Parts: sequence; structure tokens; C-alpha cells
Amino acid sequence: MEFKPLKIGKHIIQKPIIQGGMGLGISWDRLAGTVSAEGGLGVISSVGTGVYHDRKFADKVIGDGRPYEALNFYSTKALHEIFKNARKICGDAPLACNVLYAINDYDRVVKDSCEAGADIIITGAGLPLTMPEAAKEYPDVALVPIVSTAKALRILCRRWEKAHGRLPDAVIVEGPLSGGHQGFKYDDCFKPENQLEAILPPVVEEAKKWGDMPVIAAGGIWDRDDILKMFELGASGVQLGTRFIGTVECDASDTFKQKIIEAKEEDIKLFKSPVGYPARGVKTALHKKIEEGTAPKIACISNCVAPCHRGEEAKQVGYCIADRLTDAYEGKEETGLFFTGANGYRLNEIITVKELMDRLINGE
Repeated sequence: MEFKPLKIGKHIIQKPIIQGGMGLGISWDRLAGTVSAEGGLGVISSVGTGVYHDRKFADKVIGDGRPYEALNFYSTKALHEIFKNARKICGDAPLACNVLYAINDYDRVVKDSCEAGADIIITGAGLPLTMPEAAKEYPDVALVPIVSTAKALRILCRRWEKAHGRLPDAVIVEGPLSGGHQGFKYDDCFKPENQLEAILPPVVEEAKKWGDMPVIAAGGIWDRDDILKMFELGASGVQLGTRFIGTVECDASDTFKQKIIEAKEEDIKLFKSPVGYPARGVKTALHKKIEEGTAPKIACISNCVAPCHRGEEAKQVGYCIADRLTDAYEGKEETGLFFTGANGYRLNEIITVKELMDRLINGE
């Protein structure tokens, strides 16, 4: 089966492979820029940009260097710098930004992404009903929501068409084997009817009712065989996150990469999260500390996500997600939160993005 270019809005991605947006700091300029340079779609994560380049772009940090409030955690200046550096790598190839719907300052961060030079905005972590409003000043920027069901896509399309006079330029359907936050409740993540192979075809059928909208499959896709399977089920492209952690160009710390490489299948779990959705990652020393009540003290400094209610949910689950993801990005093994997809245990080497793209398209 042929790997055809993927058209999203006005933008053509030569190889129909999207690198999933991974925050905090896992997919920034080096990874996203290189993926786009290699013909895929690189995706910059907008999460936690205030810690980029040792916080030099955050206007205010407090405590042990935590960006203060959402304005600094989602730093406008840092995001512009990340895009500028990514563009040095990929030129004018399509480049995307992932902006979570659950964050504080969502509209502002979408606008920041557009102004920084994003060609495509991808949004998950909630059904982004107001996404077109946030990007209305940038008609050339393609909008791509992430859904978990055909019903969610139908609701979203109806709302977008009625309220904003437009439809998504593409849609990503994500199954519950992905890394980080899921679109299902904990128990629902394990049900056969919610796995990617089951939810993809109904989303493809729903998308057809709304015109020529490409559907991108995500969540647990690992190799060329998986990609071909998704194409056979009607997908026009695929999104992968975890495999890109195992690349030279990935912006994560060496400690982060090693943590995933060393993980065994039984080490990768779904955890409770202050965001309100279960999240998948590697069970580490942090989780033992949470269970023992010895995890780092919770003080809401960055005010990163709305569902956390200024640290109240963090106290319920035992950790601040902004602080712990920052620690992982910076290689602090004892207190870091290391997200990965369910197949993370299959990662066993570090290769270049070029090598990975070649394997995905031509086979291992």
C-alpha cells in the first residue's frame, strides 16, 4: 500500500506521519523541526515553554525556578524562540503546534502559536468546541481536533459549523494505548470497543458526512505493519509519539530516554492525574513516594490546567503535574513523571529521526 502525501487545510505533508506533540519539553525545536525536515509533520508542544533554555524567556520564576502563573508557564517569548529554531531546521515545511484544551490561557496560547508560525494547530485533552474562535484571525492555519469517538466528532462538527461557519481541516482519532492523557475513563481504557481498531472506522464514516476531512489514527501505533493496518481501516495518516522519544533529536533529557528504554511492559501504567483524565507513563520512584506520602510538597505555582482547580486536584492525586513533568524533562529521576505509550517497553535503542522515518515507511 502506498504512503500518499497528506493534505491538511492548505498544507501538504509529504509523508503521512505526524509526530505526536509531547510535553513537557519532549517535542520542541529539535525534534519537531527535524521531523518536518524529513517530510513528516513535526509538532511542537506548547506545554511548559517557560522552562525552555533554563527559563531565560520566563518573566517571573519563584521557588526553585518554577515559572509563575500560566503567563510564564506558557511563555509567549519562549514559544516564538522554539518556532524560530525549528524553522532553522525545517525551513518552510509544514510545522504544527499542540495546544491542550484543558490548559489555562488556551485562547492566548493558540494565538501565540499562530503568531509564532504554526501552520497547523492540534488540540486534545477535552473537546475543543471553541478552537475556531481562538484562531479566527489566522484563516490559513489548519485546525485539527483530537477525538475518541464518532459521537464526539459529530458534536464538534455541528457546533463548529453553526457557531463558526467552518469544519476541522482534519481529525485525529486517538485510542487508549497512547502516552500521557487519555480520552477515556480509567476502566474504559481497557474495553475492546474503545481500542483504536474499533473506534477508527466509525470516525472515518462520520468524517465522510462532513466532506473531505482526512482522519489520522493515533495511540499505540508502532511500525509499518501498524500503519498499513490503519490505512486499511480508512485512515489517511498516522500519529506516533513514543517512538520519537527514542531519537537522537528528541528534546528530552538522556535520563528521560533511558527511563523509557529501561522500562518493562509491567512498569507502564495508567495513573490518576490532576488534569482529570487517566495518564499513562512509567511507574517510578515518584509513584512510590506518592503512595508513602513522601512526594514533593504541592504548591500551585504555575497554575497550568483548569481542571486542577489551582492545585486542589493535585493534592487529591498526590503530585503537581507541571512540577513533575519539568523534573522529568530536566532528568531528575527521583521526582520526574515519565510519560510513554503502552508500547514504550519496545523501545530499545536511540536512532535518528531520518532512520526512524525510513523504518516506518519501508519496514524495519
